[in-house]
Amino acid sequence: MKPELGVCYYPEHWPEAMWADDAQRMIETGITWVRIGEFAWSRMEPTPGDLHFDWLDRAIEVLGVAGLKVVLGTPTATPPRWMLEKHLDMLAVDANGQPRKFGSRRHYCFSHQGYIKECTRVAQIMGERYGRNPHIAAWQIDNEYGCHDTTVSYSHLAAKAFHHWLENQYGTIDALNEAWGNVFWSMEYDGFDQIEPPNLTVTEPNPAHVLAYRRFSSDQVVAFNKAQVDVLRPLTDVPLLHNYMGRELDFDHFKVGEDLDIATWDSYPIGFLSDRLEADDAQKTTFLQQGDPDMQAFHHDLYRAVGRGRWWVMEQQPGPVNWAPYNPAPLPGMVRLWSLEAVAHGAEVVSYFRWRQAPFAQEQMHAGLLTPNNRPAPGLAEARGTADTLAGMGTVTQVQAQVAILFDYASDWAWTAQPQGAGFSYFRLVFSAYRALRRAGLSVDFLSSSNFPTQGYKVILAPGLATLDSELEQRLSGACDLCVLGPRSGAITHDFQIPKAGRPGLSRLDCDVDLVETLPPNVHRGVIGGGAAQHWIDRLSGTGPDLLSFEDEAPALKGDGGLWYLAGFPDEALWDRVITMTAHQVGLSLHQMPEGLRRRETENHTFLINYNADPVIWNGHQIGACGVTIVKKDAPEER
Repeated sequence: MKPELGVCYYPEHWPEAMWADDAQRMIETGITWVRIGEFAWSRMEPTPGDLHFDWLDRAIEVLGVAGLKVVLGTPTATPPRWMLEKHLDMLAVDANGQPRKFGSRRHYCFSHQGYIKECTRVAQIMGERYGRNPHIAAWQIDNEYGCHDTTVSYSHLAAKAFHHWLENQYGTIDALNEAWGNVFWSMEYDGFDQIEPPNLTVTEPNPAHVLAYRRFSSDQVVAFNKAQVDVLRPLTDVPLLHNYMGRELDFDHFKVGEDLDIATWDSYPIGFLSDRLEADDAQKTTFLQQGDPDMQAFHHDLYRAVGRGRWWVMEQQPGPVNWAPYNPAPLPGMVRLWSLEAVAHGAEVVSYFRWRQAPFAQEQMHAGLLTPNNRPAPGLAEARGTADTLAGMGTVTQVQAQVAILFDYASDWAWTAQPQGAGFSYFRLVFSAYRALRRAGLSVDFLSSSNFPTQGYKVILAPGLATLDSELEQRLSGACDLCVLGPRSGAITHDFQIPKAGRPGLSRLDCDVDLVETLPPNVHRGVIGGGAAQHWIDRLSGTGPDLLSFEDEAPALKGDGGLWYLAGFPDEALWDRVITMTAHQVGLSLHQMPEGLRRRETENHTFLINYNADPVIWNGHQIGACGVTIVKKDAPEER
C-alpha cells in the first residue's frame, strides 16, 4: 500500500467548536489518519455505568466527514478514579512492595480479573457502538504496555495467578524443585502456594525463579491484550493494533502481536538518545538534535517482524519532548527524515504525536504540530513536505533482507536476572550487532525464535541467545548459509541451568566453553589483527578451527562450515571485522557507510539517510544535512 501520514488528537482537550477547523487543517497538511480516545475513559464513563458517548459520536463524525480515517483507542491505560474505589486491590505493586498510586496512568495490575472484566466491558460497549462505523478504520488496544515499569507486578493477585501458572507449567512441585535446583540453599517447596514473587529476598533470588516470574508476567500482558481482542473481533472488520515502545523488553511483543493485525510503535529519537541509550558524550553531542542513526531503524525492523510485515509509527516526535533528562529541538529536516526513514523500512502510516501541544498537565511541554495557542509549530511544515514527497513516490515495497538477527525477549529477562557482570545487557549486545550491519550498508530483518522463514538468508546472527535447543539450532542452520552464535548463546536451559551436555551447537565445532569471565568497562581483551572484546568472554577449547584469536592466543571466533561461534562481546572494530568475514564467506556485497549515513533497500528504491548536521557525498550522491535521498533503482532521483 502507499504510505500515509497520521496524527494523534484529543478532542476531549479542546472546545467542540475547534474540531472542524482542526480536521480541515489536518487534511491540508496531508494527514489522512487520526488516533483518538485512548485516554478518555473518564469522559466516556464519568461514574460507573453512566455512559457519555455523544461527544465521541460527534468527534468521529466531524473527523470522518472531513476525510480522515479514525483509529479508535480503548481507554484501558487510564482507568478513572472511581475504578479504584470499585476495585480497591487493582493497583500494581512495585518490587519494594509499594502500590502504584492513582494520579498519572497505567495504574493497574495485569493479574486483576475484576479490572480485566471492566476493560472487556468498555471494549464491548465501544465495539457495539462503533465497530461498523464507516469512519473507524482501525482500533488501538490500550496504550504502551510496559511504560513506566508496569509489566511486572508483585501484588497478592499476581502471586496467586503465578501459583496457577507454575502448576500449569510444571505439573508437580517436585518437578519444579528439580527444574529450579531448589536443593541449593534449602529453597525446596512443598506446594505451589508457598512460592512468592521473587522480590524483597535477603540477597539474590534464584534466577530460575526470577526468569519464571518474568515469563509469567509477559504471559499476563498477552492474556490482557487477547481479552480485548476477543471482544472486538466479532464486532469489527478493521485491523486491531497496539502501540509498543522503544527499548521496552519486559514482555514478549511477538506473542502479543500474534493476536493483532498491525504492530505500531512510538518513535522519539531525541528523547531516546538522552534517556535510553548508552553512548559517550561525543556521540550524544554530535547527534543531540537528530537522535541516534540506528535506534529508530532498529525498532522499525523489529516491529515489522512483530507485525508479520505490517507496521506503523503511531507516535512520531515532531519537536522537543518533555520526559527525557534534556529535551532539545530537532534540527531542521529531522522530522521529515524520521518520517521517510520509517517509510523506507515499510511503515504503512507515520503518525505524529500530537496535533496541538497541550497547555496543561504532565505533557504540557511536549511539542505538537501546532502550539498551544494554535500557531504552526516547526514540525507542521515538515509534515506537509513529507506528504508531498510521499505523494510523488508511489508504493514502497519491502523485500526480504539477506541478513537477519534473531531477537529473543526471554534472553533479556534471563541476562537481567543474572547478568554475571555489571554493564552486560542483551539489548546492547544485539544493538551493537545491528549497528555493525548498518555500518556495512546492509538492510536487516529481525526473526522470532518461534517463527521465521525456513530458508533464504545468507547470514543470521544470534548473539546472546540464552536458550538454544536442538530444534532451533537445526531451523537456524536450514534458514541461512551461515549462522553466527555468541557470545553467551545457549548458555542456559529453559529453567536457567547450565546445559549438562554443553552449549548446543558447539559440539558441531568440536568446541567447549571451559569458563566464563566478565570484564569491567575500562578493560578490553584485544584480538590479534584488530578489535577487542568487552563485558563478557567465553573461554573456548577444542579442535574446531580458530578464525580469530585473542592476543593471548585463546579463541575469539571459532567456525566451520555454516556455523560460527563468537567468544566475546565485540567492540565496533571487531564487529566490523566479523561482518566483513561473514560477507566473504557467503558472497555478500557490503557498502561501507560514512558516520551518520545509513542505507535502506526496498524493491524499487534505495534510501540514503543522513543523520549528520552537514551534507555528505557518497557513491556519487550528495545527501543534504539531515536529509534523505531516494534513488530509484531504474534511475537516480533526488527528492
